[in-house]
Amino acid sequence: MTADEMKRAAAAEAIKYVEPGTIIGVGTGSTANHFIDLLAQMPERIKAAVASSEATAARLKGHDIDVIELNNAGGLELYVDGADEADAYLNLIKGGGGALTREKIVAAASKKFVCIADESKTVDILGKFPLPVEVIPMARSLVARKLMAMGGKPELRKGFTTDNGNIILDVHGLEIMQPLKMEREINNLAGVVCTGIFAQQAAHVLILGTQDGARKVFPKS
Repeated sequence: MTADEMKRAAAAEAIKYVEPGTIIGVGTGSTANHFIDLLAQMPERIKAAVASSEATAARLKGHDIDVIELNNAGGLELYVDGADEADAYLNLIKGGGGALTREKIVAAASKKFVCIADESKTVDILGKFPLPVEVIPMARSLVARKLMAMGGKPELRKGFTTDNGNIILDVHGLEIMQPLKMEREINNLAGVVCTGIFAQQAAHVLILGTQDGARKVFPKS
């Protein structure tokens, strides 16, 4: 299987978690796009979806799937999204596509968070993938200095603005031994909107696309 085929296999397994007639949250990125395309093929449709980005909303609408605001949806039964990295406890790094803040909000509003990815995304320690941090523009230098003091090497994601009108600093060189602790420390920095560490809101199940098909992984106890 190619990496793209493995992503599709994971997305196909995630479809089994979707209950017809419900409102679900949908993430952003290449693996989430496979999920959206398969969602459109369900014979019994969902009631509506809450999108984590403008790009996801456009793809859902392109399949004639109703997209509503989270404020009008209440609690969600399910959130399906990809990840850039996942550890054995299903702590994640997300935000490679720049939608980390809205992704974290929709995940927090959902009863079950199903993460879908190809098997290359699993790691022993988070941090090899540069950690995205969404920052209010006027705080860029301040936050960058704070992140450097934490051992990281932040780089501005050039030519990119989030759907919220902010910038992203991609932080290289971190070994995230305590994901929840680092998530809270970064979130507490003045000017930070959100960090791409998903530990407080880790996945409930990880579906990996492998050469042998989809495989479910549950958090290590």
